[in-house]
Amino acid sequence: MEKRMERRTFLKGGALALGGAAVSESGGMNAAAAPRGNKSQVFFTPELSGAGLLKIYEKIGAGITGKVAIKIHTGEPHGPNILPREMVKALQQQISNSSLVETNTLYKGKRCTTANHRETLKINGWDFCPVDIMDEDGATTIPVKGGKHFKEMSVGKHMLNYDSMVVLTHFKGHLMGGFGGSLKNIAIGCADGPIGKKMVHAAPDNEDYASWLTGAPFMENMVESAKATIDHFGRRIVYFNMLRNMSVDCDCAGITAAPPKARNLGILASTDILAVDQASIDMVYKLPEAELHDLKERIESRQGLRQLSYMKELKMGNDAYELITV
Repeated sequence: MEKRMERRTFLKGGALALGGAAVSESGGMNAAAAPRGNKSQVFFTPELSGAGLLKIYEKIGAGITGKVAIKIHTGEPHGPNILPREMVKALQQQISNSSLVETNTLYKGKRCTTANHRETLKINGWDFCPVDIMDEDGATTIPVKGGKHFKEMSVGKHMLNYDSMVVLTHFKGHLMGGFGGSLKNIAIGCADGPIGKKMVHAAPDNEDYASWLTGAPFMENMVESAKATIDHFGRRIVYFNMLRNMSVDCDCAGITAAPPKARNLGILASTDILAVDQASIDMVYKLPEAELHDLKERIESRQGLRQLSYMKELKMGNDAYELITV
């Protein structure tokens, strides 16, 4: 039986105070999770397994058709917190005509070229199905509608080969973004390495991009980058956040990632990107202080919550939601 909970359940106690509703104008929500009144639907399961992932996909996957890109974060070699391969495999095998997709990195790690990225794919076990490095053959630009920082964003050229996208995200902290949810997964993960990622980070040539831009401006750049991808797919994009192994560090940190202190919580999914990232933050902020402290410090010291407020300003979705446990 499905159990419904309104967003105020998570906000009780003053953990987070972001109210109101902003109905999406970007076309990113399909009928399966259209708002009821002024709330979007976010589905939740505590079952962190392939079966749990498939059960929740049934609630939001009706609009996913044609050639399907499953956007994951492949992670640096031997990363301890990346998504379980068997869970991802269970979903991928149930979505016909689908491939895992990624792009190369801007930083000089083990995924900055297609050749070394493919070696990392093997090391990390992402070789059970086709994996498309979307910027392997270069980049293309797509429009950013209504942005104040960008008019267009450079993304991996192969992204245009897909009809639909499933955004499959390991929700965790992030060195620059504060947290990495569905927004970060496509904002950085669909931008190509040499051009798009440099645009988002406002990084000039011959500079260390990691020290160039932090705080609210970076959050706004990420939001506008993600909006380009969301507008491109329209109603044919859905979002999953897996709240497990939530280190303060991104999977880009590989084996140097800080050990998680927060418990595993489950899977949240929606056709509304703002609702799913908002629900993830709300759920994390309900953790006991000992588990929450490091994540909250990472998120707020980077002004990471600006991701949510700027998505709302750009009318990319709803920050008011109905939580439905399946």
